[in-house]
Amino acid sequence: MEQLIAEVKAYAEAANKTPEKVLREAIGASWGAWAAWQAGTSGPTMRSVDRLRAFMAANPVTREDPAC
Repeated sequence: MEQLIAEVKAYAEAANKTPEKVLREAIGASWGAWAAWQAGTSGPTMRSVDRLRAFMAANPVTREDPAC
């Protein structure tokens, strides 16, 4: 679970979004899902994990180099 949390945090930061927003866009998660995942009081199903990772892969974050 720690790896998934880290992946979502990194993606959200790169996309300039909150992790909650990423979960909403990717899997339609409730607003409290992220907090519950971090607290360990709830967790995603494997289907949700697969959908979340597929969303992040299908929507890669690219950063424009402001120096160009």
